[in-house]
Amino acid sequence: MAVPNDPIMLLSFINTNLRDNYGSLEELCSSLDLDENQITSKLEGIGYTYNSELNRFG
Repeated sequence: MAVPNDPIMLLSFINTNLRDNYGSLEELCSSLDLDENQITSKLEGIGYTYNSELNRFG
């Protein structure tokens, strides 16, 4: 599955999938064969961090 390259579109894509389909970022990345560190780093670059309790970037 292709994920958006633009950080804002990526944020929306990841948070929507976390909300609708996955119980954790680890599960999402494993299922979609994504690099969790790369996703986290890219979103931290625009000021968003993953909150495991809320299961979303905010």
